[in-house]
Amino acid sequence: MNPDPLHGLTLKAILEALVEQHGWSRLGQLINIRCFQHEPSIASSLKFLRRTAWARNQVEALYLRDIARRN
Repeated sequence: MNPDPLHGLTLKAILEALVEQHGWSRLGQLINIRCFQHEPSIASSLKFLRRTAWARNQVEALYLRDIARRN
């Protein structure tokens, strides 16, 4: 078993799970990223997150916190 819970997950899958769990509005409150707050879309968010390491780190950290809360 791989100890990394993100192993094998795409950024798109992580983002889609977060949007399903929280919705765009709440996601924009939890992570202060403009692409979550103004005309959000999966495509524009992925483009930004792939270029911006600090933002991707915040998205992955929120996903990991959500997993920990469920367990």
